[in-house]
Amino acid sequence: MKYLLTALAFSFSFTAFCQSKLTVNEQRIESRLADLSKFGRDSTGKGYRVAYTKGDQEGRAWFINLMKAAGLEVNIDYAGNIIGKRKGKNAALQPIAFGSHIDMVPDGGNYDGCVGSIGALEMMEVLNENNMVTDHPLELIIFSNEEGGTIGSMAMAGHVTAEGLKQKSQSGLTMAAGIKAIGGNPDSIQSSSLKKGDIKAFLELHIEQGGILDKEQLQIGVVEGIVGIIHWEVTVTGFANHAGTTPMDMRHDALLASAKLIVAVNEVINSYKGRQVGTIGKIAAMPGAYNVIPGKATMGLEIRDLSYDKIWMLFHDIEKRAAAIAAASGTTIAFQHQANESKPALTDKNIQAQITASAKALGFTTKLMQSGAGHDSQEIALVVPVGMIFIPSVGGISHSPKEFSKTTDIANGANVLLQTILKLDKE
Repeated sequence: MKYLLTALAFSFSFTAFCQSKLTVNEQRIESRLADLSKFGRDSTGKGYRVAYTKGDQEGRAWFINLMKAAGLEVNIDYAGNIIGKRKGKNAALQPIAFGSHIDMVPDGGNYDGCVGSIGALEMMEVLNENNMVTDHPLELIIFSNEEGGTIGSMAMAGHVTAEGLKQKSQSGLTMAAGIKAIGGNPDSIQSSSLKKGDIKAFLELHIEQGGILDKEQLQIGVVEGIVGIIHWEVTVTGFANHAGTTPMDMRHDALLASAKLIVAVNEVINSYKGRQVGTIGKIAAMPGAYNVIPGKATMGLEIRDLSYDKIWMLFHDIEKRAAAIAAASGTTIAFQHQANESKPALTDKNIQAQITASAKALGFTTKLMQSGAGHDSQEIALVVPVGMIFIPSVGGISHSPKEFSKTTDIANGANVLLQTILKLDKE
């Protein structure tokens, strides 16, 4: 018995040693990120791999081919998500899933989503090259249309609405038509939803998109939670009139009322302690002429915070300020809550601990932090324990052609992902 226990201990130690020596191929990651960046470029060379467009479809086809070459069993679910499966030693165990997205915002960067997608594929490649089979089955998921409202992951979480499917995407197609264009089936989209227990865990490697890690010269961010994001379409209605003959005190200027509301939003958001943010990110005035007082203006309001209740508390304060502005300016201000909101999500404490342990074992510095950006993990957290790994964004720049993360940092994150998955596999 003594010799058996010694042999088992040696076998366990040897396996752990072998796992710790696994490392990703930094050059391959860099090359694939460069290859992916070529899909969806417009005539001026700007990145436009917006969900459901030709560039998105071509990028997805390229990624599917890489997944198949890595020996994964690939399928597209009803929401258009790409899922690549790798068998484990025990098919009865829950799969461990990981991945991100490859669609981008208009004129965006080459790292948002792509780092997590390429990093996840790289992990599969490393396991193949080392002839290692995990106990649990593994699933690589490339979510559809993350940038346009986390549609693919929202479908997996089971709360895409009929109203949401009617909304127009940045591609010009409705969400439903876009899903069809990439091989999904919006009529059966509810069948793509996960149930609690279907997956053991989901992990996402991602660029921070902010400047905290870069500024503090830290290597790995361990995400504790992802903020909720809610949008409202704001319509300010005044009265269009001649700009030369209408005295200033007789105007019902919709754009002027809008300007006062923008200031009010900023004041309300800053009046509370915390890391909440609020933004008016778009505005249009009509009829849009030099010599006409704007009779109507539309804006987009967004509020983000880790507390869903706090978001709504902030909004109600903004509503009160809007009512006062409308009364003083002779306008009306209406708010329309948009479908497909993202609720705040906390990551799993155990997975946080495993990410931290993996990073420290590799000699990396870490920081527990929240995500101010929305992610697919946010939706999946509603039904599955999730974890997120951040790597630095140089200068804190994202959603921009100047978005950049160093290849070494990307490889560090991919190695942490790899080691964390291997730890979770042995639980």
